[in-house]
Amino acid sequence: MLHSIRISGGKAKLCSRYVKTYKYKVEREKGFSVIPNVFSGFNGLSASAARGALTVARVLAGQFNPSEGAGLANTSLALISGKLYALGESDLPYSVKIDSAGEIHTLGRHDFNRKLFMSMTAHPKTDPQTGETFAFRYGPMPPFLTFFRINSSGEKQPDVPVFSMTSPSFLHDFAITKKYAIFNEIQIGMNPIELISGGSPVGAIPGKVPRIGVIPRYATDESQMQWFEVPGLNTIHAINAWDEDDGNTIVLLAPNILSIEHTLERMDLIHASVEMVRIQLKTGFVSRFPVATRNIDFCVINSAFVGNKNKYVYGAIGDPMPKISGVVKLDVSVSGGDRRDCTVASRLFGPGCFGGEPFFVARDPDNPNAEEDDGYLVTYLHNENNGESRFIVMDAKSPELDIVAAVKLPARVPYGFHSLFVRESDLARL
Repeated sequence: MLHSIRISGGKAKLCSRYVKTYKYKVEREKGFSVIPNVFSGFNGLSASAARGALTVARVLAGQFNPSEGAGLANTSLALISGKLYALGESDLPYSVKIDSAGEIHTLGRHDFNRKLFMSMTAHPKTDPQTGETFAFRYGPMPPFLTFFRINSSGEKQPDVPVFSMTSPSFLHDFAITKKYAIFNEIQIGMNPIELISGGSPVGAIPGKVPRIGVIPRYATDESQMQWFEVPGLNTIHAINAWDEDDGNTIVLLAPNILSIEHTLERMDLIHASVEMVRIQLKTGFVSRFPVATRNIDFCVINSAFVGNKNKYVYGAIGDPMPKISGVVKLDVSVSGGDRRDCTVASRLFGPGCFGGEPFFVARDPDNPNAEEDDGYLVTYLHNENNGESRFIVMDAKSPELDIVAAVKLPARVPYGFHSLFVRESDLARL
């Protein structure tokens, strides 16, 4: 389900609608669950052998067609070449539109003129200068990773299969710089055979050594792919990355998941430590250190700095995830000298109050001379004590991230995943 709030003329309109995916249409028509969730075992709810057999039987009986997709489009949103998409990494993107009245419409599953197959990451990266979007897909069969890009006109370019990733791994996110794309192969793998025996298709692999993969972002094959072993680095989300030293060094910002073995079943035991990772491409040396001590994930930056060196990061404080008890502002530029905690501002929502992923909105996005943090943080907030939900706007430059506006909502917006801000001019072109 998507939740949109459209702010115009001093008024706000909330709309909550299911994305009309193939799975949604089939199950709404039949009145019961037909297509299994691909990640049904991700939080410890193991898929049973009986369910697997039932799924096969339903396919054979013609109750649903797997080629039409089985995804939920429930993870994130992206504006790609002027089109708005709801994304889930187990399926193709679904094109959506928000009209002038604030109503959400599902336009349909999108395959970029039949050039996109099976699935796409829910975390594509768009270069704010070139307008290109970089993306990937991963899966249980070789090649386990496939990298590609979409040009500024919305045309998908040829796939770059990466066979040097030799086992099926869970790859949720990645980062780009002006020269490279960066992937983290973590200690969570995929094992579709487990489905047959009633296990989870995704699981932790304690003995595996995490690796960082770096490939030129305009590569036409994987011949220039470099892998670096980085023990203990398990990043599910990336924040940003940039080039230094004439492109010979890459700096990556990402929350590192500590105690990765708890990721699938005990969210309350997870601590995400935001780290700065430096990768020296010529020597192969990788160094890293934490830039904040709190449990922080769902981090965002000013989108004008994607792939460029940024100073500020805004992160959600897990209490634990997905309950977000507050937000922090990090100034990562202060970490180079004494490696101190980079937190420069924070706001806790108060007892029993939890928010969603914050999102940064620039005050004047067309001004190239605007300060990086000149803007607002927006998020949904729910008070479990009185059942009230609000949409709040915080001043991103203020020392305590002051709330400068709030909208009381007529219905609850449940705790969810990722968010997006779309300008009025972009909405008008959808």
